[in-house]
Amino acid sequence: MAKKPPAARMPAPEDRVVILHGKELFLRTEYTDHLRKLLRQAHGECEFVKFDGASAQPAEILDECRSFGLMATHKLVVVDDADQLLTQDTRPMFERYCEAPADQATLVLRAPTWRAGNLDKAAAKVGVVIKCDEVPPAQAARWAVRRAERTHGVRLAPDAAAMLIDRTGSDLGRLDGELAKLASAAGEGAAITTALIAELVGLTREEEAWAIQALLLSGDPERALRELRVIMGNGAKDAGVPVSYACCDLARKLVGAAEGMAAGTPPGKLRSALKLWGDSERLVFDNARRLGPARARALFDAAIGVDAGIKSGMDPEIALETLALRFVARP
Repeated sequence: MAKKPPAARMPAPEDRVVILHGKELFLRTEYTDHLRKLLRQAHGECEFVKFDGASAQPAEILDECRSFGLMATHKLVVVDDADQLLTQDTRPMFERYCEAPADQATLVLRAPTWRAGNLDKAAAKVGVVIKCDEVPPAQAARWAVRRAERTHGVRLAPDAAAMLIDRTGSDLGRLDGELAKLASAAGEGAAITTALIAELVGLTREEEAWAIQALLLSGDPERALRELRVIMGNGAKDAGVPVSYACCDLARKLVGAAEGMAAGTPPGKLRSALKLWGDSERLVFDNARRLGPARARALFDAAIGVDAGIKSGMDPEIALETLALRFVARP
C-alpha cells in the first residue's frame, strides 16, 4: 500500500523562505497571518512589506529582503501573484537567494497557480512549501465546526455544518464570512442552528435550480406557469438568467437519463453521473422514461435556444413560459 504524503507543517519563525500556492485564497492568507504572529513573538515589532508579482522587479524584492529595517529587527516580505514574477530568467535569482537567505527577513511567495521545480527544493531547505488546495466538503464541515467555536465563540453541530456547506460550498473565505454573520445573529456562546442557517444563508445556485426544476417536472401546467410568474415577478431584473440555467440543466439531465436508460445503463450509475438524489432521481427518471431520447434531445435543443435568445434580447417571460409548457406537456 502506498504511503500517504506527510501533512504540510505550519510556517515557523525560523523559516526564511515560505511558498504558499493553491486556489484557496483564505488558506494562503491564514498561513501568512499565522507566520506574522509568530515573527512578532520571536522578534518583537516586525516590518511588513508587500509586493505585487505582476509589476514588481525581482531585484527590488531581494534588495528589500537583504536591507535592514529602520525600526524593526525583522521583515516579513510578501509577494502576491508570485507566479507572474517567476519566469525562466527570474527563477534562478530566487534559487540563488535561497542558498544564502537574509537572517533579518522572511520571504513569502504566494500564488494561486504554481509550476514546481528547483525553486521549491531550494526553498524547502531554508523554509517550507505549502499547497493551499480547495478543501473537500467533509473537511470543510469539520473546519467550520472548529472555526465556529475557536474564532466566533459559538457552537456548530455537524448536521448544521453539513447544511451550511451545502449552501455556501467549500470556499473557506465565504464560509468564514457566513459563520461571522450567523455567530452575530446567534449570540456569543449560543448554537448556530439549522433553522438559523435556513433563514440567513441563501440557497446555492443548485438549490435554486432544483426548486424551479421540480415545477417543470410536476406535470401541472397551471401550477408551473403560476409559480414561474411569481419567480419572474418577484426576482431581480435578470431573474430570467437563473430560470434559464435551471431549464438547460434539467433538459441536460433528462437527455442523459433517457439515453442512458435506452442503452441499458444501470440506474445507480446514471444517478451518480447526473448527480441526482432524493425526489430528483424519481422525477427525472419518470419524465425521461416518458419523453424518450428523441423528445428529450428536442427539449434540450429548445432550452439552449431560449437561453441564447434571452442573452440576445428575447423577452424572457414569454420565452420561458413557452418553454415551461413544453416541459410539463403530456402526450
